[in-house]
Amino acid sequence: MENRILFTIPTFALLGLAMFFIPDFSNSGHKTPSPTEIRVLTYNIHHCNPPSISGEIDIEGIAKVIAESGAEIVALQEVDVFTERSGKDLHQAKELARLTGMDWHFHKSIDHDGGEYGNAILTSFPIKEKGGFALPFQENTEPRGVAYVKLDLGSGKLLKFASTHLDFTNEANTLMQAKHLNEYFIENSDPLIVAGDFNSERSSAPITYLETYFEDSCLGKCPPTFPQDQPKTTLDYIFLRKDHGMKTKVHEVIEETHASDHRPVFALIAIES
Repeated sequence: MENRILFTIPTFALLGLAMFFIPDFSNSGHKTPSPTEIRVLTYNIHHCNPPSISGEIDIEGIAKVIAESGAEIVALQEVDVFTERSGKDLHQAKELARLTGMDWHFHKSIDHDGGEYGNAILTSFPIKEKGGFALPFQENTEPRGVAYVKLDLGSGKLLKFASTHLDFTNEANTLMQAKHLNEYFIENSDPLIVAGDFNSERSSAPITYLETYFEDSCLGKCPPTFPQDQPKTTLDYIFLRKDHGMKTKVHEVIEETHASDHRPVFALIAIES
């Protein structure tokens, strides 16, 4: 039998060699923090009534669209709470949150059909603050409002997020509401996203005004969002407040034709540290 002499290197010596050959960049000054990526959706849900089926309420259909989008923050418009048409025992924002496993916030725009009607936000992030406010409106037009939250994204990052639904009656009224929207948030120091149904096309005065202060999540060719079956115009937007370290990585109009009369708009957004 052949005899072999085995030479072993102590474990501590191996560790020492590894530490010698692996460079340490921890104090190099060149580390760049990774941006936080968030998935955002805005959706005018038509009080969960599929436009092709008069009087039906399909809240599960809306929840399915939201869940399949993978969104972590959702702006909802045309939300019913305890109305005759949708169900006196149905709080749509709360039920959608339950079905999608998220937290919720609802802000009433008007009393409607024995209950309330307005905007809501769903989110999987912790909510640090909730609020809402009414928008100015001309006589003989429907009052409109804004729901907003402040979210904790983790690692010390905060985001203010708002859901709104502007008027469609005339451009002057919508422009007045767009200006008030900006004035309300102008001193906000956190990154700010405002999403919703702005009832205005891209070339209109309200959108042109908002783009002075906000950046549209759609930076290229932008698919229309309304009506859902054969969309011809864009009414739904996700706006990022400029100069707050936010950048759109993906913008998509989801090809959903059943659940609502609007198509949902999705964006993947990076927020730098």
